[in-house]
Amino acid sequence: MPAWIWLVAALGLAGAEALTGDLFLLMLSGGALAAAGAAVVFDWPIWADGAVFLVVSLLLLVGVRPALRRRMEAGQGLPEPAKALEGKGALVLSRVAQHEGQVKLDGEVWTARPLNDHDVFEPGDQVTVMHIDGATAVVYRAL
Repeated sequence: MPAWIWLVAALGLAGAEALTGDLFLLMLSGGALAAAGAAVVFDWPIWADGAVFLVVSLLLLVGVRPALRRRMEAGQGLPEPAKALEGKGALVLSRVAQHEGQVKLDGEVWTARPLNDHDVFEPGDQVTVMHIDGATAVVYRAL
């Protein structure tokens, strides 16, 4: 089988992988690429190129794909913007009580409420963001 056919198969499988994202077709694409290389370097019969495709594809499926999937699934990625604000310090701009208040957090003004309903923070107080509840920063006295 000519090398260009294996190369077209490799590119087609890699393109199809972009639609699935499962890494299965990408491993088959690697096998087709190896078969294309074997067809160029060695003048083997077509069944030998097919054997190279089969062996390399199986090795990639068994050896590489599980490690790649684990790495992709366990990735930390970027934190959600709201999660990244938790634990940061903020400056109270207007009185923070159970149903009112604003703080300056990372250069932006946020509505705020205290973590404990009975707490009250006055303008100028330093507080710590405990978590973000929708568009409201839930704050506690600075630690």
